Amino acid sequence: MPPQTLADWLTYLESLHPKAIALGLERVAQVKQRLNLQADFPIITVGGTNGKGSVCAMLESILHAAGYRVGCYTSPHLLDYNERVRIGKRQVNDAELCVSFTRIEEVRGDIPLTYFEFGTLAAMQCFVGHKVEVAILEVGLGGRLDAVNAFDSDCAVVTCVDIDHTDYLGDTRELIAFEKAGIFRAGKVAVFGDRDMPDAIVNEARRIGAVLWHFGSEFRFQLPSPSGGRELKGSVTMERTSPSLTLPQRERELTQWNYYGLNGIRNSLPYPSLRGTYQLNNASAALAALDALKDKLPVSMEAIRRGLVEVGLPGRFQVVPGSPQLILDVAHNPHAARALAQNLSGMPPCHKTFAVFSMLKDKDIAGVVRAIKGQVDVWMVAGINVPRGASSAEMALVLAGEGAQVREFPSIENALQQACNEASENDRIIAFGSFYTVAEVMHARGLRHA
Repeated sequence: MPPQTLADWLTYLESLHPKAIALGLERVAQVKQRLNLQADFPIITVGGTNGKGSVCAMLESILHAAGYRVGCYTSPHLLDYNERVRIGKRQVNDAELCVSFTRIEEVRGDIPLTYFEFGTLAAMQCFVGHKVEVAILEVGLGGRLDAVNAFDSDCAVVTCVDIDHTDYLGDTRELIAFEKAGIFRAGKVAVFGDRDMPDAIVNEARRIGAVLWHFGSEFRFQLPSPSGGRELKGSVTMERTSPSLTLPQRERELTQWNYYGLNGIRNSLPYPSLRGTYQLNNASAALAALDALKDKLPVSMEAIRRGLVEVGLPGRFQVVPGSPQLILDVAHNPHAARALAQNLSGMPPCHKTFAVFSMLKDKDIAGVVRAIKGQVDVWMVAGINVPRGASSAEMALVLAGEGAQVREFPSIENALQQACNEASENDRIIAFGSFYTVAEVMHARGLRHA
């Protein structure tokens, strides 16, 4: 008898495949064929080391504001699995997910799908069943061999490329870029959302005949000059060998920006409601994707403005109301940590910054610490209670090697409570390092999604 509740299904899915991560398209393709799962709607596939969730959220918000029935599949989730599958900006309910899981179980036979593969097929079943008019699919890991790549996209976005998941994707930017470029399709636009583009992105697009649009070339953003003179060309880039570039404070305080693409100019756009200096890069990549699909999915300026203002994404430089200030960020690799440090440096100065910190042990803990240690005064670490979680002792050892002031706690909730006890109203607390870290803090504080 198949599982009856969503919780039971998720427990079952975790045990179905001997490996939590097993890249490859053969298993998904076989079950997709047995399900006769055919998408007759445009698909936008979004990959990249960081920023995937932000681009997906912006695309979803703008297309929803334009009146389209939008399906959006993202991962991982923070609090509830249902966050991964949304239709019309609403999470699909437990019952519908269970129906989709049951149908997959009925046809898969002896094919051992992973948790993510099962979820990807279930999401697409929901989208087909609801007759969505566009689907946005976030790559789980890499791209070329990721389950979402079993579905052909009408436009692919790679936000940026940096070092992460080296056990699966390779240990250089070029190797990782090759894997991420695997979502490109012949004759379709491939958007690359960072100025620093690896050669592998160019070479793979050329090899298969994709139409490559590069940030800073085919599209870009500009910030109006505060003095009313010439416009300042926008580019927020995470430098790898020198300090990150930050926009001057007066520019960040501007309320509008302009987008330039091959289809023309979009002037006086509102800043996305997602915080962080890098979000204009992400917004530009989203608008480039919409430009690429303008014939299939036309959107008005009104929809773009409304979508940017209404977009929401918990855990991405999320500032929680109250005192002391609490900031949540899922940054879990050096590239994301540099972005977090950049965002913190642009905030009003505070007396002391406490970090509630935990990471997975297969991540570059030392690289993350080095990227942000200049913004942190006191580190409060706790282990993550999952098989891949680093222990507090492992993280404390790394931090001590970097000369950091560190204290260990039995749980993330304990670390947060102590940080709140010690922090004054002029201090701030940042909780980061993993989706698990942010999820536990949200649970502890009773926070839910908007």
